[in-house]
Amino acid sequence: MKKIIRNSLSVLGILCILGLLGCTSRVENPTKTDSQPAIYPDYIGVTIPAEMAPLNFSLCEEAEQIDVVVKGSKGGELHVQGDDADFDIDDWHALTAQNKGAELTFTVCAQRDGQWIQYKDFTVSVSPYGLDEWGLTYRRIAPGYEVFSHMGLYQRNLSNFEESAILENTQVPGMCINCHSAHRTDPSKFVFHVRGDHGATMFQIDGKREWLKASNDQLGGSMVYPYWHPSGDYCAFSTNQTRQGFHVVPNERIEVFDLSSDVFVYHPATRELLTDSLLQTKDWSENSPVFSPDGRTLYYMTCKQQEYPAHYKEEQYNLCKISFDPETGRFGEQVDTLFNAVAMGKSLTWPRPSYDGKYLLFTLMDYGYFSIWHQESQQWLLDLQTGEARELQEINSEEADSYHNWTTNSRWIVFTSRRDDGYYSRLYLACIDDKGHFSKPVMLPQRHPKEYYGESIYSFNTPDFTKSPVDFDAYSAGREISSDKRVETKVRK
Repeated sequence: MKKIIRNSLSVLGILCILGLLGCTSRVENPTKTDSQPAIYPDYIGVTIPAEMAPLNFSLCEEAEQIDVVVKGSKGGELHVQGDDADFDIDDWHALTAQNKGAELTFTVCAQRDGQWIQYKDFTVSVSPYGLDEWGLTYRRIAPGYEVFSHMGLYQRNLSNFEESAILENTQVPGMCINCHSAHRTDPSKFVFHVRGDHGATMFQIDGKREWLKASNDQLGGSMVYPYWHPSGDYCAFSTNQTRQGFHVVPNERIEVFDLSSDVFVYHPATRELLTDSLLQTKDWSENSPVFSPDGRTLYYMTCKQQEYPAHYKEEQYNLCKISFDPETGRFGEQVDTLFNAVAMGKSLTWPRPSYDGKYLLFTLMDYGYFSIWHQESQQWLLDLQTGEARELQEINSEEADSYHNWTTNSRWIVFTSRRDDGYYSRLYLACIDDKGHFSKPVMLPQRHPKEYYGESIYSFNTPDFTKSPVDFDAYSAGREISSDKRVETKVRK
């Protein structure tokens, strides 16, 4: 019995010592500086949702260790000390929940040569508006031009750092997975396109999958750039004959253009393609359709067809709209130009209306529509009530700012930007206020962001929010892709 007691006391002693070693002591009498700390990522002055993962960060300057105290203006406090700021997820969420609609003040100290330096405090705002979403879906791809390399569709829980693959191209080597979309962020209706020798368009509705034939001879191309109707009864697509070329000038790498493109709507219940002569013109390229929140308008891009690749810089798109009747699946008899980018000497791409119907977010660039390859790409916001549009200077950068989507409560956007290093596109979130102004974008948090982003060879693109995890059997899907069994579609007469 005594031996058991002694062993128990030994274990207890070890646990006590480990507990003491894990405790952090307060920094006493540091030397204060008037400058704020240079941190990575730059979270100074950002606005965050209370539900999001902790803002872990590192100092950009060398230090033996750092000490960070976070205090909420409504109460609560966190204290971490170590090589970087690594916050406990539960403690972080308790603090942000307590300070929703308020501010967090960060006090950062750095130890060098045994001496502590205290930087000027900085603040982070906790938005009163929640995400109302579980996480994000996106494509992650290496920046290769001629082969697809390792890539796939992934999902990320925004409340922590957990990422998982929905489908990777290792299931079918050489294929490209792109153009995914969920119905109003609800993955119970989910679609994506597969390019390659086993090409197909995949529809998964309430757990049932169908692999549509990659191209329809009557359309002259495949089904790409999907966007669901708010009812979930339809999905808009464009069909594109896409080509790419390579630049030999600095700061330009690749150019994507279409020999032709048209817009149509797919009706999954009948497997019919709903077309219209106004959306399939000979001399114009229609592209990237999206439905209005009430489902009665179809927005899309259109440009005068050019001779490619000789006149690729003359490929400039405007934003147009046409009415749509959900009861009959018929289109209106008139096309209207909603935003004339060509008159500005610019090209518009990736229109995305907010779900409350107030705004439409788009990207403006010099020419073309693959904005991720254009350094000058910037985000713009169109007020659908007033018709006024403005450049979003508060979120734009000097690098390419591109693909974007909204939360269903229309309070947050996610978009891609190359502002981090000029080469790789990362994901950023921003909050919109009641006056239509956005907060400083916050880079998607990672557990160890300096290592994660510094060692990653992948770009993020086509992000969207998801209200729940995507339930997808990647193993079975891989076999189904390889089987080449495809569902035929038909054009409605």
